[in-house]
Amino acid sequence: MCGIAGKVYFDPGYRLADQEIDQMLNQIKHRGPDDFGIECFGQAGLGQRRLAIIDVSPAGHNPMTNEDGTVWITFNGEIYNYLDFRDDLIKRGHRFTSKTDTEVIIHLYEEYGEDCVKKLRGMFAFAIWDVTQKKLLLARDRVGKKPLKYYIDDKHIAFASELKAILADPAIPRIIDEVAIHHYLTLQYVQHPATGFKGIQKLPPGHYLTMQHGRVEIKRYWNLDYSHKLNLSEADWCERIIAKLDEATRIRLMSDVPLGAFLSGGIDSSAVVAMMARHSDQPVKTFSIGFNEASHDETRYARMIAQQFATNHIEFTVEPKAVELFPTLAWHFEEPFADPSAIPTYYVAKLTRQHVTVALNGDGGDENFAGYGRYNYHLMGKKYAMIPSWLRQGLLVPGADLAKHLIKTTFFDRAARFAHSLADAPEHRYYNYICYFTTEEKESIYTKNFAERMRQHDSAQILSDLAMASGSNDYLDKILYTDINSYLPNALMAKVDIAAMANSLEGRSPLLDHELLELTAQIPSLLKIKNGETKYIFKKALEPMLPREILYRPKMGFGVPLVHWFRGELKDYMYDTILDGKLLQQGWFDRNRVKQLLDTHATTDRDYANHIWSLIMLEHWLRTWF
Repeated sequence: MCGIAGKVYFDPGYRLADQEIDQMLNQIKHRGPDDFGIECFGQAGLGQRRLAIIDVSPAGHNPMTNEDGTVWITFNGEIYNYLDFRDDLIKRGHRFTSKTDTEVIIHLYEEYGEDCVKKLRGMFAFAIWDVTQKKLLLARDRVGKKPLKYYIDDKHIAFASELKAILADPAIPRIIDEVAIHHYLTLQYVQHPATGFKGIQKLPPGHYLTMQHGRVEIKRYWNLDYSHKLNLSEADWCERIIAKLDEATRIRLMSDVPLGAFLSGGIDSSAVVAMMARHSDQPVKTFSIGFNEASHDETRYARMIAQQFATNHIEFTVEPKAVELFPTLAWHFEEPFADPSAIPTYYVAKLTRQHVTVALNGDGGDENFAGYGRYNYHLMGKKYAMIPSWLRQGLLVPGADLAKHLIKTTFFDRAARFAHSLADAPEHRYYNYICYFTTEEKESIYTKNFAERMRQHDSAQILSDLAMASGSNDYLDKILYTDINSYLPNALMAKVDIAAMANSLEGRSPLLDHELLELTAQIPSLLKIKNGETKYIFKKALEPMLPREILYRPKMGFGVPLVHWFRGELKDYMYDTILDGKLLQQGWFDRNRVKQLLDTHATTDRDYANHIWSLIMLEHWLRTWF
């Protein structure tokens, strides 16, 4: 697990100096405190900051080359099936000087070219420079566990694990991508390939980029297929799911350094700990984060699992003073990012790193098995669509008695809005529930000029286009595909990677093993949500090993009590940060309307905590980078 960086100039006569790569690596030391390396080849240069996990000896030093120095790689990630290829590659005449997975990738590239990525099982972002062909290959893993960002102008391409390394070059401009900001307010993250900076892009998951003779091409090498369903009994599905999860967890226990697990007390992390306990001859080390607010604290459930599997368990409590962390988060996340669970994720990573170097987690269970409550709302929409349109309109107009009843809570407000949109605008159905700021809410706080400029950029279209690209006619399949190609890589995976690597910790996600994803894509939707029960078949599969109190309790998520914080300890901070910072100087927002939003949250029972959080983090992003 590492941080990578590099540059390639289009002019073959250019002589790139080590210093150009060194200044990039200095920005990402946190990703690799154990070693660093730079190799330059005239027009090209590669660099790496190393966090040593597999073969911690000097033989694992990166960038790494083949036998004759004609192919070089800088690699970030872990390949769990690399030993499956090593003996065959030796038989084909390849020689190895280390025990690393990195060296296997080099020789697979020599054998298969860009198709080498199709053989890798794991998480990765790497750059290969083919000296003979003067060719660059950048590749990112299937679901986007590892980041890879790049900048191209008329002279060169610069790339790195984090864009702060790219911005280390003062010649690269820092220009705000206003359209990305507009979409961020809706989604809480910046959807790839955008980053929030004009000219700097994210390589999408499951894609690779080649650059040769000044020509750049980006190709997709993997896509999840929901079109083929298997007709199996529930018992057969349970057996297959547990077998694949067990395998996915077992291969992620490979490590030459101490290893543990994040344990929230939810279904997914509990399942991973259960699998780890099967294969560990020592107590599993588990780590949890709690809150003083009982509504957001799951530590008692984590303790229940820790006791059942006799883990070595450690906890940490997050309090409102976490405000001190906000500038740090803005620097590490480097893109506009508004998922408040970044706070506990950062803290649990920091706590965990004091004891281990690698931590497994439960990320991906909800996307695999339809675990979010919002996945159930299409059923509400179908029933709602049966109500005559004239009555639907009457129910939701401002002032209607039922509308007043529904909007007392955010849940019902969003549920009603979602159901209404499902009946009348199905292409935007998913967007209308998951958005932070709706189109109407954004326009209500935008300045007139900015609102007019943004009207041609429909945030809903990002998600509805993904739903159409799924190739499925099944509603649940469409929204799972949408999440796996939007929320998962740009929010969930980004959060975990950045929070972990900020603390020099490697995170591994068994539930996002691509073979497990391919298996669960073949599960009929009726077995993922049955009689309103989300994650139905996964819960059935886990019944023999986890308590029902864990499996069937209401989902809490890894949230933060922002509602209480912004009405209590952080109320003044909320006003000062948003109204007296850079945010209102950009010409995007109307000050009076923004203040009205803050007042409404502070003085009524209307919940705008997530809206406010997104504005606070946008303010810190502006302060940090502009």
